[in-house]
Amino acid sequence: MSQWKWYVYIIECEDKSYYTGLTWKPDLRWLQHLSGLGSVYTHKHKPRRVVYLEEYENLDQARRREAQIKRWSRVKKEKLINGEWGKW
Repeated sequence: MSQWKWYVYIIECEDKSYYTGLTWKPDLRWLQHLSGLGSVYTHKHKPRRVVYLEEYENLDQARRREAQIKRWSRVKKEKLINGEWGKW
């Protein structure tokens, strides 16, 4: 039995804001965001590009990481995106 992989991602929107999400199919999820069906936030703020992606074997770990990143300041998210912040 193959185990699903989970992905935590950050999207930069056209207004330079960030959206953090979780998925098991990153390509499909990106297409959903582009079509306006990905989330209310990205529908309003228009996704520009995926700027960060982490892979997890465990859904609970991915959920915790998504919640952690969502609580972070913009500066801390930018450090993560730029490789200046550890995966803690």
